[in-house]
Amino acid sequence: MAESSVTPPANEPVALRLVDREFLIACAPDEREGLLESAAYLDRKMRELRANAKAPGFDRLAVLAAISVTHEFLALRKQHTGGDQGVSDGLATLRRKLEAALDAHIK
Repeated sequence: MAESSVTPPANEPVALRLVDREFLIACAPDEREGLLESAAYLDRKMRELRANAKAPGFDRLAVLAAISVTHEFLALRKQHTGGDQGVSDGLATLRRKLEAALDAHIK
């Protein structure tokens, strides 16, 4: 029996605009929407920074935006991780209460 091979979709160039500059980036068709959303978010960040800075160059804006977005990401990740710990602690407390209740019921 012959094997059917599925060829992954070819990467396609996507035009992104960041602070009035255009970049072509290749990506898989199923990643296109996410890439466009990411570029739009980065463009907004870079424009915010440009509005609050004294004549920054594109490279400087890109670095400042990267630091800003990374800071946001790490803060959200820390917040999310903290939430997971809270859930874990709550589950451990419930487990101890259930064990205590079962022990009292068995005795």
